[in-house]
Amino acid sequence: MSVPGQTMGMAVFTDPLMDAFDLSRTQLSTAYFFGTVGSAFFLTRGGRWFDRFGARTVIVGASLALGSALVFISLIDFAALPLAAATGAAVGWFSFPLIMLGYFGVRFAGQGILTSASRNVLLLWFERRRGLVSGMRGIFVSLGFSLAPLLLAFMIDGFGWRGALWVLAGVVGVLFAGFALLLVRDTPESCGLLPDGDSAEQAAASPTLRVVDRTLHQAAADPVFWIYSLALAVHSVFITAVTFHIVSVFEEAGRGRVEALGYFFPAAIVSTSVNLLVSWLADRHRLKPFLILMLSAFLVGTLGLYRLDATWGFWLMVLGLGSGGGLWGMLSNLSFVRFFGRRHLGEITGLNTSITVFASAIGPLLFSLGLDLFGSYRPAYALCAFVVAGLLVAAVVIRQPDPQVSS
Repeated sequence: MSVPGQTMGMAVFTDPLMDAFDLSRTQLSTAYFFGTVGSAFFLTRGGRWFDRFGARTVIVGASLALGSALVFISLIDFAALPLAAATGAAVGWFSFPLIMLGYFGVRFAGQGILTSASRNVLLLWFERRRGLVSGMRGIFVSLGFSLAPLLLAFMIDGFGWRGALWVLAGVVGVLFAGFALLLVRDTPESCGLLPDGDSAEQAAASPTLRVVDRTLHQAAADPVFWIYSLALAVHSVFITAVTFHIVSVFEEAGRGRVEALGYFFPAAIVSTSVNLLVSWLADRHRLKPFLILMLSAFLVGTLGLYRLDATWGFWLMVLGLGSGGGLWGMLSNLSFVRFFGRRHLGEITGLNTSITVFASAIGPLLFSLGLDLFGSYRPAYALCAFVVAGLLVAAVVIRQPDPQVSS
């Protein structure tokens, strides 16, 4: 349900919005950049709402907010055109700040709050099976994200861009909000249950190690928080940039548009398969080896990008970035609850989401600047590889002790 707030969801509306709002591609991209960056500064507070008010309230509220933001975007031209006619100014002078505000709304409510809350509520309901449940969730998320652009394109063709936004607003802001209100419960304890559906006898027979709950301040003072947050953010910089410029990246390597778009299918298969496997394994093993594997996979993917002109380079890119993405999905789900506990999970993951969303905003811009300044994406690849290599060394060196157990 967060698709309208994700990059692949809003990207389908780019050309219709450019025409309707009298904005160039650069202007619309700039509005998206500032809307995304602006939303990142408020996501820690949004995580605090999760801890204070609970999953059901936050999911319902975020769904209503996302639906409202979609309706707002659909009405921007109705406000901008009369203002432009009355003042004699270009339509873009009025539509630009309005679409920037609309992008802020969908990114904050969709990619930020709704995504984090729907992930965190599962982590509160499961302990011994967290990895497996997160992996199963990842299958549905990957499937939804893969099909969403095509379905949205069909909706735009059938209902127009405005009608498509209204349909999405109805589905998210009415149907899903009602669904969440009826079915979502904050924690198993609030329903007189135990995590994993265990009875009191089962819980006593197979006790789960309980992590000492830590505050945001305590987590932010721990190097473990930063190595995981920065490693997850690097993925957002790299993958968002490659996805945003995928056709241009392949053209630089002498490959066409069809080959560029054909990259996503095998990469999605690799990512989903790896995510399910490592999520299952993570229930039984420490996370540090998976972090090292993820960063190593990103380096392999970078090498593939460097040699994308060769067939083996393409498959290195698929395997490296695909498997790295699968590992990223597991680590983004499990790392913070594993190390810092449940009580302040919303606030802690809110800070991580802020960092990740901010990183996703600067990735495409970084690659664009590299192309403008050097005439090639390779300097951007090199910079990303350098940062990933530094994080890989830190991941090996930094001690990541097993979670503490409360008495």
